[in-house]
Amino acid sequence: MRIVIAGGHGKIALLLERLLAERGDQAVGLIRNPAHLADVRKAGAEAVICDLEAASAGDVAVLLSGADAVVFAAGAGPGSGAPRKDSVDRAASVLMAGAAERAGVRRFVQVSSMGAGQPPRPGSDEVWAVYITAKTAAEADLRARDLDWTILRPGGLTDAPATGRIRLAPPPVPGGTVPRADVAAVIAALLDELGTAHQTLELTGGDTPVTAAVHSIS
Repeated sequence: MRIVIAGGHGKIALLLERLLAERGDQAVGLIRNPAHLADVRKAGAEAVICDLEAASAGDVAVLLSGADAVVFAAGAGPGSGAPRKDSVDRAASVLMAGAAERAGVRRFVQVSSMGAGQPPRPGSDEVWAVYITAKTAAEADLRARDLDWTILRPGGLTDAPATGRIRLAPPPVPGGTVPRADVAAVIAALLDELGTAHQTLELTGGDTPVTAAVHSIS
């Protein structure tokens, strides 16, 4: 498969690119910063410069031509303010979904966050509230589209080594953490399971092997 990954230099994306390359798929990482080209290529992916905050859906659709799937793993990242939470976590996802429709790429896996789908808790940090609101809006936009979408909401992300064991289910799932490496493995498995299309899934560490967990809800 040829899989285009928005946010191609993110921690989850780099791990996913390595997994896809190891199994013989062709990963394409979309990145904003030319300084990240080498890292993406080292992970085994093709690196393409594309600023999702400046590109049009038509521009991105050209890059998606011939792809089998899209993974939206972009995020404004730690330290970014409220405006970029909206322009990346919401608007860039909407852009990618629109481009996928134009390009005829039906499979779309969106990395969201636990907490999305509900109003921010009263008293939440302002930037966090904007982030969750942006993720919720991005999910709603994707659900309204004629795509084979899957929305994945990981819990708190860690850089611990992969465990290969997770808890994956429709919401609500009790809060918890999950290594980014396991999130990447789940995304790779979801791409193979079209039966997970049109599902919103929450993910934490758990006891079930990744492949079995994905297969059980497909």
